[in-house]
Order: sequence, then C-alpha cells, then structure tokens
Amino acid sequence: MAPTYSAGSLVTARGREWVVLPESEPDLLVLRPLGGSDDDIAAVFPAIEKVTGAEFAPPEPSDLGDQRAAGLLRTALRIGFRSGAGPFRSLAGIAVEPRAYQLVPLLMAVRQQTVRMLISDDVGIGKTIEAGLIASELLAQGEATGLAVLCSPALAEQWQQELRGKFGIDAELVLASTVSRLERGLDLGQSLFDKYPHVIVSTDFIKSTRHRDDFVRHCPDLVIVDEAHTCVAADDTSAGSQNQLRYELLRRVAQDETRHLLLVTATPHSGKESAFRNLLGLVKPELATVSLESKAGRTLLAQHFVARKRADVRQYLTKEDGLGDDSLAERTAFPSDRYFKDETYKLSPAYRALLDDAIAYASERVEAADSQGRREARIAWWSAIALLRSLVSSPRAAAQTLRTRSAAAVAASAEEADRLGAPLTSDSADSDALEGMDVAPGAETDTEATAENAGSRLAELADRAAQLEGVKHDLKLKALIKHLQALLADGHNPIVFCRYIPTAEYLAAHLANDPETKKRGPLGARTVVKAVTGTLSPQQRVERIEQLATEAGDDPAARRVLIATDCLSEGVNLQHHFDAVLHYDLAWNPTRHDQREGRVDRYGQKKDQVRVVTLYGGDNGIDGKVLEVLIKKHRQIKKDLGISVSVPDEMSTGVTDAIVEWLLVRGRQGEQQTLFDSDDFQQSFADLDKDWNSAADREKASRSRFAQRSIHPEEVAREVAAIRDALGGAGEIHTFVRESLGALNAVLRGDGDDFTAQVGGAPAGLRDALAPVVGPEAIEKDRPIPFRTDPAVARGEAALVRTDPVVGALAAHVLNAALDTQADGARPARRCGVITTDAVATRTTLLLVRYRFHLTLPSRRGEKQLVAEDARLLAFQGSPKNAVWLPPEEAAALLDATASENTDPHFGERTMTRILAQLPDASGHLEAYGDELAAELDASHRRVRSASGEIVRGLSVTAQKPADVLGAYVYLPATPAAPAPGPAATGAATSGSAASGSAASGSAASAGVSA
Repeated sequence: MAPTYSAGSLVTARGREWVVLPESEPDLLVLRPLGGSDDDIAAVFPAIEKVTGAEFAPPEPSDLGDQRAAGLLRTALRIGFRSGAGPFRSLAGIAVEPRAYQLVPLLMAVRQQTVRMLISDDVGIGKTIEAGLIASELLAQGEATGLAVLCSPALAEQWQQELRGKFGIDAELVLASTVSRLERGLDLGQSLFDKYPHVIVSTDFIKSTRHRDDFVRHCPDLVIVDEAHTCVAADDTSAGSQNQLRYELLRRVAQDETRHLLLVTATPHSGKESAFRNLLGLVKPELATVSLESKAGRTLLAQHFVARKRADVRQYLTKEDGLGDDSLAERTAFPSDRYFKDETYKLSPAYRALLDDAIAYASERVEAADSQGRREARIAWWSAIALLRSLVSSPRAAAQTLRTRSAAAVAASAEEADRLGAPLTSDSADSDALEGMDVAPGAETDTEATAENAGSRLAELADRAAQLEGVKHDLKLKALIKHLQALLADGHNPIVFCRYIPTAEYLAAHLANDPETKKRGPLGARTVVKAVTGTLSPQQRVERIEQLATEAGDDPAARRVLIATDCLSEGVNLQHHFDAVLHYDLAWNPTRHDQREGRVDRYGQKKDQVRVVTLYGGDNGIDGKVLEVLIKKHRQIKKDLGISVSVPDEMSTGVTDAIVEWLLVRGRQGEQQTLFDSDDFQQSFADLDKDWNSAADREKASRSRFAQRSIHPEEVAREVAAIRDALGGAGEIHTFVRESLGALNAVLRGDGDDFTAQVGGAPAGLRDALAPVVGPEAIEKDRPIPFRTDPAVARGEAALVRTDPVVGALAAHVLNAALDTQADGARPARRCGVITTDAVATRTTLLLVRYRFHLTLPSRRGEKQLVAEDARLLAFQGSPKNAVWLPPEEAAALLDATASENTDPHFGERTMTRILAQLPDASGHLEAYGDELAAELDASHRRVRSASGEIVRGLSVTAQKPADVLGAYVYLPATPAAPAPGPAATGAATSGSAASGSAASGSAASAGVSA
C-alpha cells in the first residue's frame, strides 16, 4: 500500500522536491514545487509515478571530510535555497543581491495592504531593482497574480531581460510590432491581458482609445509605470496632447483601489507643480490636494514616496545613520563626480560659406511663407530648423536633409505641421519620443510658389555639403579625432553621442579601421569603433554593443569607441563597457545630455570619475548660445542640488526658437544686433530662468522636506542582519568560492578580494555545470573566469554573491557531490568529519541541520500555505544524551577551527559511527530549537508588516518534525588533560564519558593520514 502524505509535507517526484497541497487525496497528490509558484502546480498519481518522502539519507561515517567540509556544505546548502523562511519570500529565489538601501522601498511596500508608491531615487541608484523586488515579493506572497509594466518601447526589452534574468518573471512584450502576432493566438472573446498574466506594454501603444479600454478592463492587479513623469499632465495641458492621453490611461488604471501601483521616475517634478500633484494623486487621491507643508501631509506622503540622492546611500547603515557601529555598513561605489570639459571648433571657410548660404535660403523661405498663411509658415519654420540643425551636425546629415522632403510638408494645418515637425527637430525630455527620432528630418517643403527654383537651390546646397566630408573641410570631425585620441590615451572608452543617423554613420566610417582594405583609422589599430542607431532594433543594439566589447577583448591596451544616436540615451546601461561621454551634437534640451551621461555614470561604473567632453561650434551661431543658456545652467543646478531638474520642454523650445529666429533675421537683414540684445530672446530667457529656478527651488524643498523617513536605518539593519544570517553574507561566499575551486583543482590567480579561476583541471561535472552560465567556449578554451566582490559585474564576470549564476552552479556541484559518495573527482564538502584541533578543550560535535517550516500567510485573496527552508548550526559538548549545548555564535566559530594534528581515519570512522548511532538522543533539543526558530520567524513576519493589522491576522509559522541532520562533525582536543591524583580523578574518569572519550581520541590521534 502506498504511503499517505499530509498537507504541507515534502515529497520527491520527477527529480525535484514538492509541497503537498490541501487539495490532495490518497490516490492523487496535488503538488507545488518547493520554492515554485502556483503556476507550477502539478497533479501526480502515486500508483503510476514514483513518490517518496523528501528526506536525506543518514550521513555515511566512512565518508569523512577535512576541516573545511562543514563550512562548504553549509554554504552550498544555503546558496541553493529558493524558499527562504524569512518575511521576504522572494529574496532566496531571485538572481540579484540587493543593496541594503534598495530594501527600503520593499519594507515600505509590505506595510501597505494595497501597495501604492512613487519611487524617485536618483539616476543610477537602481529603481528598476527596487520595483522588481516589490513585484517579485507580491507575486511570491500571492498578493498579486499578474504584472504589467508600462514603459516606452525603447525600454521594453530591457525590462523583459531584467525581470526574467534577475527575478524569474517571464513577461510578454505587448508592442505595436508584436500585438498582431499575440492576438492571432487568442480564443474568441479572449483578451490579450487575460491570456498573458505578465506583460510589458508600450505606453504609447496602449494609450490610444482603441487599446486603452481593453487594457483597463483586463488590467493585472500589479502595475509598474516607468518614467512616470511623462505620463501625467499639468492642468493647463491640451486634451489631445501625448501626456494627457497617458495620464487619462493611468487615471483609469489607478481608480481600482485594490490595484498595486508603482510609479518610477528620477524626475518627479517636470517643472510644473500641478503635474507633480497629479502624479501624487495617482498614488493616493488625497495627496493631490493635501497640504504638504503640514505635518499630517508630509506623514501621509512619507508612507508612499521615496526619493534619495547618491550621497544619501553612498555609505549606508553606518554610525552616521544612527546605528551603534559600522558592522553592517555598506559602501556603494558610485562614480564620485563627472568631469566636464567644453571644447570648441571653428568652421572652415568652405563650411562657413555653405552655412551662410543655407541660412539665407531658409530665411527667404520663412519670409515668403509668412505671407502664404499660417500652415505654410509653420512648415517653412520646421524645415528651416531641420536645415540648420543638420548643417551644424555633419556634412552627411546636411546633404541628406537637403535631399529629403520635410515631414511637416504633408500637414493639412498649422497644428499638424507642429505635431509632425517638432519631434524630428527638437529634443523633448520625453523618452517615449526617442524611437525613430534620429533620422535626418528633411528640408524640402513643396509649398513655395517657386518650388522648382527652391528645389534646384536645395540640390546645389546638398552637393556642396557632400563635398565637405573629411577632416580637410570638416574641422568638427578633426576636433573630434583630437579629443578622442586624448581620451583613449588616458585609458578611457568613450561614447560619442550624435543627433542624426547619417552623422553617426559618417563618424564611424571615418574613425573605424577597415579590415578588408587594411585601412587604419585615426584612433589606432587596437581601437574598435562601431555605430548604434535607430536603424537597429533594441535587441540588435545590445548585440552590436556586445560585439564591440567582444572584438576589443580583454587586452588592457585595446580601446572601445561607440558612436550612438539618442536611441541609446535611455534604456541600455553601458557602464560596464564605457566610462566617458563626448557630446558631438548639442541637444537642445539639457535633460537629454543628463540622460546620455547617465548611461555610464551609474552604479557599476569602475572609474571613479566619468569624463564628459562637450564639443560646440564657436562660430556657427547656435551651439555657443545653447551651451551658455541651457547646458551650463543645467549643470550648475545639478551641482547645487546633487540631482537633475528638468527644464520644461516649452521653456527650452522658447529659447531655441528665439535663437533660430535671430539667425534667420540676421540672414535677411545682416547682423544688426547681438542675440542677447534681442527682445524675443530676452523674454524667452527670462521666462525660462524664472520657471527653471522655481522648479529647482521646489525640488530642493521637496528633497529635504519629503526625505524618506518612514523606515529608519535601524529597521533596515535588523532585516539585513536577519537575511545575511539565513542566506549568508559576502565574506562567507568569498571563502566558499575560493576554497571550493581550490579543492576542485582549479587554478586561482590573485591574492586580493578579486581573483580569476581556470577550471580546465576541475572534475567534468563542474565544467558541465559552469558551461551554460559562462559559455561553452570559455570552458573548452580554459579561459580565466574573473570573480569580483562588487556585485555590479560586466558580462563574462562572476559576482561573489549567492545569487550569481556561476556561484550557484558551483554550489550545486559541491552539494550534489557531498550527497553522492560515488561521485567522480574531488569532493570538497562531506557530510561527516573528525578533526583534531586546539580550538576545543573537550569533545565537541557540530551538527548541520535543515529545518522546514509551514507558513500560513494571510492575504487579500485568503490564506496561502507555504513551506520554507533554513539551515542552522548546532553544537554540543559530550555525548548526545548528556549534551551541553553551545550558543549559536560558538557553534559557528567551529567552522574556522583548523586541524592541529592528523587523525587516524579508522579511529575517525569508529568515532563517527558511535556519534551517529547516539544522535536520536538529541532529537528533543533539535525539535525544541525548531520551535524557537518558528517563533522567531513568526515575530519577524509580524514586525515587517506591523503597520497593517489586516496583513498579520491569521499568520502562523510551525516547524516540521523531525529536522534533517545533513552533516555531523566531531572536533577532538589535541592534547588530553592530565588526570588529577586521588579519588576525584577516578570519579571524573568514570562518570565523565565525554572526558574519557576525549582522552582516548587524543592518544589515538598521534598516527594516521592527514584529515
């Protein structure tokens, strides 16, 4: 007759461990994988499939390990945990090691019954990780069943990779390019958002009325909104604007008070107070109107709003944060600063003549169009801006623009002309506007009465522009080469940002080495140059960057230069491959410069200082003015506040329009006044200065007034200590990896915290386990695997954290080898050991015990039954029956004990056999300790959810019995104590069996092989 299994017990089937669910019957088991989700539930018929209790076989006393065996086995076991027993269910199963400060939003979230948060940490701090932690926790606890991420299409694939790679969440991309394929697989009447529980959705695609209603009706119960500041509108925004449409979508999504909503943005203030209030109103309606000057208003906001600068978290959990010591201090290596250098260039005579003639042409067309009507005037205006911007970008961009029809030329009205012309010629801070906006904008209009004459003039200008390519006439290119050579000589790997695709392709053609013709570029034979533009899909852009890094290789003398348009200014993080930015084309909105620089100036950047070079034309009439009025002002505000403050798009546009207007007037009338004397410019600059300073003041006030104070560092420290105690800290992982690889015959190089390992001589099982995570080629060619203490590692490197795939593969091999006494090759960890050491004065036994706990977690959807694991060290002196149990810290200290002399293996096996036979006498203590751990876990679950009584009502934690003794290790004193004379000595010898055992073991330890 098949055994029966009660609900909550663990069984082994189909090669993995499962939890038996309450729906099970004697002849049908309903199982959920240990550490898995409800999506993985399976039904098993015990009569057909083999099902056994998930228990370890007892340790084999003849399979003795050395002094490292216990510590390596313990760490390997804990690294493998995917169902931690602590209050954060997801932390054991995710593939990222969060920084301590990244736990703050998570702590805030678990105290809310419905999570509503605005996460506004500075660029590069890790807002995606913070949002992912909350999402994975809500899904793991059953508080959410589905997830939707709303973001720009340029960021969609990165979100998909982050969720899948770091949090194990598989999300489907819902974009304009994928929706037709996805809809073909739907049943009649089925919604896309019912079929796919986790989705990443293009905000611009879903905001249209055609798709919006379906999304709102079937929206998942957890929504993350990236770049949320672009999804709200100020009160004075027109109803048809893009921001207004997005805001209407989010307003309807937020109306469901039971829906979890995470808004993510580094710039919550777009420059308008009403837009900020509307953003807060999405989080909680009261926040849209409550006085944030009042204590009650600030207290309410603090529960839902977190906004920190790098300086706030660079050093965290220190005495300066109010802690008693620095034992948990965490220092995050952000770059200390950006080094700015503005470099100018002059136009060659031929280029100067071309620009003057083009300005004169544009001026004439604008003046002529003014008399033809408002539509024609706006078309001519956008064509003039396109012509001027492409001319100061590059000869190739100018030639293509001159030969291309203006996007605004097809407009039926002035308003449509603005809508079509503005995105291609301005630089909106809205990241949704980046895709497709790096094409040459076009200058032909077909609206002039003299269209044929205009066409011939444009063609003549285009031919002249094409003839100016190369360093002889294009002195901007010549200046670029000079400054790139300087950056490369100083050891930097720069990114060059351009405005237009033709410019990026032009630069790559003139800078790169050509292997086919053997032509050597001006940057040296060992410099790899590649261009990434909007002609590539987001996935192809990432592949091109990885290709560049691969071609450059690991040679310290090799250099990388990436030429990119603003398709890369958001979304792709480039800090692992690049450490300098060169602005080849000035953006007309300084926020775009900050976005470009933020791709490399972020957590994980190995250079302490990011170099930023801004190249501008000193005599082209545009660059110098934009730099002076917009770029430098933005830098100064960031320097004063420590964060960026976005300039309102309309204010920035007002200033650049005034610059263009002045240039065109100058082209018609000759230079009569300087730009700064122009009335239009003075008014536009005054409006910009006033609004920008006002936004900066509001941001400064909000950062100080609304600083995150709802979670005290002491609370974070307590949870960090508990997590490290349960799952292992960085020092333990470092020791485990070095000692395991060394014992497995890997070749280690590097005596510091970082090191490399070659595993060509390691057992085949380890090489097979590592091949999928480091690449088969790296294993076959025995390339060194770099191990880094900094968790932010580049591709091909391994981080010394428990969640790194390389560390996980190593731990799985070590654990499996320890459990399989017949495994081939070296086995660093063993389940038994007898060590003679000076670290003990009497015989001491260390047990590695696996505890399992049954958790009842109440949620909005009812109670959820879970099983979790924990591994603990327990130690006692004497025999198991009369054991003197040691405190936990003394038990852990035994892992550091070293053998002081050899132990005879036969004696060791007899000793181990005797101890294992007597272990049932210690079961009472093991069970009682399990009950203590269960009570501690219950208290910790209640503590982190203390703000909500509803969340903790019905919560319970119980320990499953019996516990599993995974390992047993006996430590013998090196020298027996000399017996004292007289009856007392006799009494001690006869009654103290532990002491006599110690004496015997000491005498037997004088001969034998090394343990």
